[in-house]
This record gives sequence, C-alpha cells and structure tokens, in this order.
Amino acid sequence: MPEKVADRVPQNVNPFRLGLDDALDFRCDCKQDCFTNCCRDVSIVLTPYDVLRMKRALGIDSSTFLDKYTVLSCTRNKKLPVVLLKMNPEDKRCPFVTPQGCSLYAHRPWACRMYPLGKAEPERPNPSEHGFYFLLREDFCHGHGGGSLTVRNWLSEQGIDNFEMMGASFQRLMLNEFWRTEEPLPASKLAMYIMACFDLDRFRRFVFETRFLDLFEIHEERVEALRTDDEELLEFAMEWLRFSLFGEKTMRLRKDAAEVASRRRTRAEDATATGR
Repeated sequence: MPEKVADRVPQNVNPFRLGLDDALDFRCDCKQDCFTNCCRDVSIVLTPYDVLRMKRALGIDSSTFLDKYTVLSCTRNKKLPVVLLKMNPEDKRCPFVTPQGCSLYAHRPWACRMYPLGKAEPERPNPSEHGFYFLLREDFCHGHGGGSLTVRNWLSEQGIDNFEMMGASFQRLMLNEFWRTEEPLPASKLAMYIMACFDLDRFRRFVFETRFLDLFEIHEERVEALRTDDEELLEFAMEWLRFSLFGEKTMRLRKDAAEVASRRRTRAEDATATGR
C-alpha cells in the first residue's frame, strides 16, 4: 500500500507516495481520445540535457535553439533563471507536436517522459530520507485506468535512466546552499550560468577560443573529448560552474596561473592599504 503524502495536496495530485514497484494503471498512445492534449497550453521546464538532446536532433546550435524555441523565466524569488519550451502563439501547442504525435519523440524532454508521474526529492538528501514519485491527474488526460504497469516499468519504457544519469551533475549544482539564501546572483555570474547550462555550443567556444585552457589543469584526453562530445562538455560545464560560482574544488588552476592571480590579489590589497 503506497504511503500517503499529506492530507492537503493540489487537486490534480494523487495524495500517495509511489515506489518503484507500486502499480501505475496508465496508458498513453494514439488510440487514446486525448492523444496530444497534454502538449498544449503547458509550461515545460527544460533541463540542460533536454536542450542538448533537442538542439542536436534538430541539427542546430544551442544559441539558435534557445532563441527560436524557448523563453527565459525566473523562479519566484527571481534568483534562478528557468528555460521553458516556447508554445506556438496561435494555439499554445508545442512546436514539435503533430497529429501523429511528437516529431521529436526520441529526444523529448524529461518532463514529457515522466508524465503522469511527478518526482519529489528532499532538499537535503540523507540516508533516512528518500525521494518518491506521485501521480498527476488532469482533466484533459484520459489514460488513467488504461494499462497495468509498475512505476519501474513506466520509467524504463520512457528511457528515464539516461536522463537521470546525465542530470545528476546538474542536480549537484542545484543542491548548493547558495540557492537557499537571499543573496542575488550577480549579472555576470547569471550570464555564466545560462551559457554553461543551456548554451553549450557557446560554452565550447568560450573554452577553446579564450585563455581558459591556459588557466586550468585539464588532462589532454579530456580536452580532446570536449571538442566533440556534448555529454562530456555538459559534465565539464557543471564542474566549472560549481568552481566559478561557489568555489568548490572541482577544478584546479595551473600553478603559474594561480601565482599570477595571487600576485594580483596582493597588489590590490597593498593598494587598498596605502589608499592608492
């Protein structure tokens, strides 16, 4: 028997925690009379890996994808930018949905794959507190009661494992205590965050067309992988953000670069002390 989440939950949320082996009586295919109804008038938040997959499937670079197919929003505290899939202005439908279904189905976003499941994760993971799944019920969706699966079966069929594996580094970035403070993210760091998370082709140019590689110790084999491997570049971008935004020891400055930086700090401190 699934455990109850809470007595008060939104009307569209089933109030029970679901584990991997709990039943999920749901079906979604072109035989349903509600087919593609969930692709209209909805806010679909894109993860960095979603953007990577979709821009590559379309054969365009990340900057073009962001400009053409997304809108940038913010969380309630206006601290964290969120990338949303842009709906068609005429009918508010996803730009990739057709009468036959999703034209990017093999590369559809994590949120589309998960539906009608939601996932809750503790803010501060620990051995005694685990994440859980819950079920969403919307009036436009008539797939409930149309199948016989477990949560585990559904996640496997939707190819969630690879998305969660690639999303783990982004999740580590988002678990930093900074996001729970009231301190704003400076504009320069905000731009850095957007580039490294979502504009991956521009981030690659930043790595290879600036002094970046002169400043950091990076194994030559990894440098070569970063030239062509988008997944490796995304993992690297998350490490760089944890270093540059929060000072985590995910990267190492070259010895001579650290010495130059140290001399600059010393000169600045001396100038401040002498009032010059």
